[in-house]
Amino acid sequence: MARLLVLGAGGYGRTVAEAAAGLFEEIAFLDDRAAAALGPCVDYEKWKGIYQYAYPAFGNNELRRRWLEVLEQAGFQLPVIVHPRAWVSPSAVTEPGSVVLAMACVGAASRVCRGAIINMGALIDHDCVVGPCVHAGPGAVVKAGNHLEPGEKVESGEVRERKEYVACTPKTND
Repeated sequence: MARLLVLGAGGYGRTVAEAAAGLFEEIAFLDDRAAAALGPCVDYEKWKGIYQYAYPAFGNNELRRRWLEVLEQAGFQLPVIVHPRAWVSPSAVTEPGSVVLAMACVGAASRVCRGAIINMGALIDHDCVVGPCVHAGPGAVVKAGNHLEPGEKVESGEVRERKEYVACTPKTND
């Protein structure tokens, strides 16, 4: 099994580590303030040979995007982390660096792009595109056919509706 280095030992970092617990042999933290961390975030290169995967557990979408680039350029692999109590449709795609947390659902033919967070209890309906480094907050609902722009945030409890979505209509022999 591989090892995961999580940058950020705050609430989101600990949540990511718990979601990833069964996927990795070892999970460790880098954090600028946490005493239990291996060191500050800027020490990431010291751990390249030991940890194959790294994930920047920062809720700030732009900060997470920049760190994803830095970590990947340094040679780390970006994990896909799906909590065992989340549901992702077999026809959905989750890209490297994306996280789907407990009780979240990702529907048919949806795409969760690089660095996106589908937080606890969030619902992503069918045919959605959750753009790079988007954050769907706890309990957010993204209805069918939505395309969320890179770095966008859907707040907790918010319902995102795409009014122009048109479902396929059957052909008739008229």
